[in-house]
Amino acid sequence: MSQPIAPDAPAPASKAAPKVVSAWAPFGQRAFALLWTATLISNIGTWMHDVGAGWLMTTLTPSPAIVALVQAATTAPVFLFALFAGALADRLDKKVLLLVVNAVMAIAAALMALSAQAGIMTPALLVAFTFALGAGAAFIAPAWQAIVPSLVPREALSPAIALNSMGINIARAIGPAIAGFLIAAIGLAAPFYANVISLLVIIAALLVWKPAPAPERTLPPESIFGAMLTGLRHARHNPALKATLLRALGFFFCASAYWAMLPLIAKGVPGGDAQLYGILLTSTGAAAVGGALFLPRLKEHLSANGLVNLGTLGTVGALALFALVPAVWAAVLGSLLAGASWIAVLTSLNVSAQTSLPNWVRARGLAVLLMVFFGSMTAGATGWGQVAEFASVSSALLAAGAGLLLALPFIRKAELGQGEKLDLTPAAHWPAMPALGEGEDDRGPVLITLEYAIAPADEHAFLTALHALKDERFRDGAFDWGVGQNSDDPTRWTEWFMVSSWLEHERQHQRVTKHDRELQDAVRAFHRSDAPVRVTHLIAPKR
Repeated sequence: MSQPIAPDAPAPASKAAPKVVSAWAPFGQRAFALLWTATLISNIGTWMHDVGAGWLMTTLTPSPAIVALVQAATTAPVFLFALFAGALADRLDKKVLLLVVNAVMAIAAALMALSAQAGIMTPALLVAFTFALGAGAAFIAPAWQAIVPSLVPREALSPAIALNSMGINIARAIGPAIAGFLIAAIGLAAPFYANVISLLVIIAALLVWKPAPAPERTLPPESIFGAMLTGLRHARHNPALKATLLRALGFFFCASAYWAMLPLIAKGVPGGDAQLYGILLTSTGAAAVGGALFLPRLKEHLSANGLVNLGTLGTVGALALFALVPAVWAAVLGSLLAGASWIAVLTSLNVSAQTSLPNWVRARGLAVLLMVFFGSMTAGATGWGQVAEFASVSSALLAAGAGLLLALPFIRKAELGQGEKLDLTPAAHWPAMPALGEGEDDRGPVLITLEYAIAPADEHAFLTALHALKDERFRDGAFDWGVGQNSDDPTRWTEWFMVSSWLEHERQHQRVTKHDRELQDAVRAFHRSDAPVRVTHLIAPKR
């Protein structure tokens, strides 16, 4: 099971236009083609499982709130465990992590299939199995997304992300149709057995894949808890990522009503059955694939924000169709509209997040996006399920559509794609820090000070540049920051920041990107002295 997963600054107008990269270019990389194909098969199995689980729950209980719990049990584990999984992915061998988690998931899927076949499945057991598989997806998703930049050249990153999203929707187009056929022809356990086979396929592909050797570590890995804190701090002080997260929150909470209510939408249509449910999911996936192929043309006329706004309005239209027109044709049309809208929003958000993150924190940053995505989906599925329980499915869908419209004015200033203009490759311009001696690198905290000589006329511009640099200090590992003016000599200013240990400061030297260096150079440009900026390090005493 897998989940949907920085170019250089634009050239000046006087230079030649950048080379256009084909949407299919990533398939020229053997590793990408192998893992993309295996992931496609795995996602087909995942969608077959989801159809089976959703429909099985409708046969076990008529309660909309409990039916919606299947969606919540799928998404809640990603919200709960994604950051921990991202920290693991940033410090462990990603191939080994993926192999182990997929093997555990295959065992859980096999037990679920056997339980369904034996007729011993209950609503509680179904939710438990779904939660377990969702937990596996939580540990897989950050690692899957983080390896994409290592599979393709930098200029092919955006097409690779789009192809990943397209693959998921191809699976969505194929999987539900097969699941509906298998349920009708064989029984409800069949989709679960198919999911087991798909997981074995992804395991085989991972065994074949030979990743490039990882750069040799010169420093010990971070502790898991420390890595999680660093990832959260980076996300908090990364404006490009924060804008993406806000956009995601504004869309997914309300859009989750579609996924949570779809089994009930299918069942509420006259003559609706498992096959119609599969057809609706297939329609969604087919429209998403078509939308992915059409996106490059749309991007010639619309920005990423425009695409997300268009996708939001399309989702509102789909929810209105489901709620107001209880007919097969309306349900299919609504699913087509929802699928095309979903891919426009999801691809735009994924590309924006990927391009806003440097490699050293990529898995953790993407994990934060997944937390927002799945947390919104979980809260939305649960909430809209309760609305449907006490009012009606139509009322829940209309309320979700109204929520999407109301959110648009509040998030319009959250610009996507800010990271596309930034060079987030390592700068490596800070000198290596000397080791303190055996067993002493964990001494801390460490206070770093930088003393600047600033002309009075430059004070305002200097402080403006310095406050822009503040976020960089936090992104790279600082937990506190400040600036002060010398009372005896007003031209002397001191910037200071603190990190947890000497070892963390050594890591900080390795994390600085070329964009960070530009921010630092902008501050140092105001330094008015023949002597360089004075840097001091104050370390807490030995314990």
